[in-house]
Amino acid sequence: MSHHHDHGAHGSHDSQRRLGWAILLTGSFMVAELVGGVLSGSLALLADAGHMLTDAAALALALFAAWISRRPADTRRSYGYHRVQVLAAFVNGLTLIAIVVWIAIEAVRRLFAPVSVAGSTMLVIAGLGLVVNLVVFAILHMGDRENLNIRGAALHVLGDLLGSVAAIVAAVVILLTGWTPIDPLLSLLVAALILRSAWKLTRESGHILLEGTPEGLDVDRVKRELAEQLPAVRDVHHVHAWSLTPGRHLMSLHAILEEGADQERVLVDIKTMLSDSFAVEHATIQVESWRGCVDESGR
Repeated sequence: MSHHHDHGAHGSHDSQRRLGWAILLTGSFMVAELVGGVLSGSLALLADAGHMLTDAAALALALFAAWISRRPADTRRSYGYHRVQVLAAFVNGLTLIAIVVWIAIEAVRRLFAPVSVAGSTMLVIAGLGLVVNLVVFAILHMGDRENLNIRGAALHVLGDLLGSVAAIVAAVVILLTGWTPIDPLLSLLVAALILRSAWKLTRESGHILLEGTPEGLDVDRVKRELAEQLPAVRDVHHVHAWSLTPGRHLMSLHAILEEGADQERVLVDIKTMLSDSFAVEHATIQVESWRGCVDESGR
């Protein structure tokens, strides 16, 4: 048990360190990209700068969530503060969707009213932005893959990375042909890519916050296999399954046992099977003998 907690603490410290570096790099370059966007008149750069501004806030939120999730459980929050990271991921997903809407509106406006763009300035800033975003994305991507909070932060940075690539392509096209509509068109493409990832993150974190059944966990299969593989179990019902965080599944159920079954032994068998076959970390189980059910029902 102590090994599990030590591993969790190590993972949390690593996540905080990665988020700290990401905030420093993202915040520093956001100012340069904002200035470059204003000077060049590029929507792609301005959109990326705005995205990086929200990234800095999103990363700060993720860092706060990673820190507070380490607080121990208490009488008011018996499961601790692990859900804060899921909540932060949900907020980050909604923020990304809002950014996509803003980029789309501004891009459409510029398609109808083209704006002159300084391609050379745009190319230099976008190139530097690509390097910074690659470094930040690598820092976060090598972190805890199961942590929705880190995944949400990495998605923000991936959106920036795509924005930098789009700005570079747009700058090259503008320098070679002078065709400025490429700037808002590529901004729309990046917005669509960001929206897909943002929706997935929001849906997954929202599902956990609503205590939905974990992905890949079939409640009907749990009922069937417990009854089939454990001879002492006659019936399983009132099964509820949810996740504390991704990968940490919890369950409660009611099991009716054959008359005379060793309840303590069956409890151990059920919990072992739930852990080994269904990756359920903790289960609350209410057991009752079949004879008791018959007596109470009057049959």
